[in-house]
Amino acid sequence: MTLKDKLAAQRIYMLLGALFITSLVVSNLIFQKFFYWYPFDVEVFGSKLFVISVGILPYPITFLITDLISEIYGKKRANQIVVTGIFASLFSVLIVYVADIVPAVASSPINDSVFTNVFGRTILAVGASMIAYLFAQFVDIQIYHFWKKLTKGKHLWLRNNFSTWLSQFVDTFSVVFLLCFFEVLPWSLFKGLLISGFLFKVLVAACDTPFLYLGVYLFRRRFNLKVNEEIDLL
Repeated sequence: MTLKDKLAAQRIYMLLGALFITSLVVSNLIFQKFFYWYPFDVEVFGSKLFVISVGILPYPITFLITDLISEIYGKKRANQIVVTGIFASLFSVLIVYVADIVPAVASSPINDSVFTNVFGRTILAVGASMIAYLFAQFVDIQIYHFWKKLTKGKHLWLRNNFSTWLSQFVDTFSVVFLLCFFEVLPWSLFKGLLISGFLFKVLVAACDTPFLYLGVYLFRRRFNLKVNEEIDLL
């Protein structure tokens, strides 16, 4: 690979990292709004099947990106993106905390109580999310590379879905459990949110498989990569 190609691959890696970090940080800031997605009118443990937090919407993007980075750039680069995302999330918590303790003036369109109600629980949410997310993402990367090695780079759909399903269950269970434990959410919602969140992520993981195939195809075509070949960045 030429120097020009390596520089191009580096820029794409940074862009993917930016998308990953943005999706992760935003999901932690908007988690308190819930909506009802109703392809099926089914109740589970007293809750509609797909009553889910809007914070879930950008979350599957992060797993798609780490799978793409794992496939093209390797395990080490995927882990680096995860660690960087965690640092960005913790830094966003610090910013929100400082903004929350600064008193609002009387003419402020958003007063202290409204701001605290919307963002005040972000610290607990991000804390819970980061514990779960750190574990889930590393599980995802480990399983992805296990299947990649086992299949010798073939059957991309297999490692994409198998790695994501398990890691998404770990992530969903941990986040919902910790939010209920810290009384951010009532325990009565635990089972319903766990099942709804996990099934929603499984459906999204299945839907994102074509996009992963497309991304891998474009990378291999642009950088003339063979099956199971990875880009070694500068």
